[in-house]
Amino acid sequence: MAKIMGEAARKIDRIDTAPRWTQADADALNARFEGVDAGTMLRTLLREGNLGKVAVVSSFGTESAVLLHLVAAADRDTPVVFVDTLKMFPETLEYRDTLVQMLGFTHSEVVTPDPEMLARKDDKGLRWSYDPDGCCAIRKVEPLARAKAGLDTWISGRKAFQSVTRQNLPRFEIEDGRLKINPLGDWDKAALDAYFAAHTLPRHPLEAQGYLSIGCEPCTSKVMPGEDPRAGRWRGWDKVECGIHTISTPRGDPDDPANQPAF
Repeated sequence: MAKIMGEAARKIDRIDTAPRWTQADADALNARFEGVDAGTMLRTLLREGNLGKVAVVSSFGTESAVLLHLVAAADRDTPVVFVDTLKMFPETLEYRDTLVQMLGFTHSEVVTPDPEMLARKDDKGLRWSYDPDGCCAIRKVEPLARAKAGLDTWISGRKAFQSVTRQNLPRFEIEDGRLKINPLGDWDKAALDAYFAAHTLPRHPLEAQGYLSIGCEPCTSKVMPGEDPRAGRWRGWDKVECGIHTISTPRGDPDDPANQPAF
């Protein structure tokens, strides 16, 4: 496996059935881009062309416009993948269309749950009410796994400040042999708000109503003052992540719920 280090980075030939990246690659990239701003990092990586087949995965939630703006500024041809669980807020679907068009992305992909799996495991559409983990597994984790099957690298919008389960978040990590990039891992709310203002980016229409972290409509509620930004997700359940962010780079607590398998 070729290592991506400094300006000596070179093209890497990859095949989908073989491990694409190693922890050493992630370590080298974390060292190389330490202290480099997210925009410069993304422009450099996308223009060098060493990431293989890459896409940005977006929930089109309250903070998604920042990452999407950064990626669009680097390369508008980067595919944007959105998982429509078929339980999304109508406002989220409208926001998705607005951002994709405004930022000029040329390739937007929507993946949905497998109809046969839904028929077998959630025929009434109510699994969220008694088994939210199982609902996320069939409506979000499995569709995204299909979308990522052909990818070498994916870009995520996770940020460490969002929740205690996301602390110690590196910029580069390895997940199932793929490189996972977290450009905004070290950004805080103030930095995000400043970026929104500087670039006049539209806000998610539900944010002003108190929805600070937005997922599926049945499992999202308003966040009260002083609460964790993700407190409105799966309120009343011992659940803090949907399961798409699986264990990868060995940082932080291995017992952290964010690092547990989805199935």
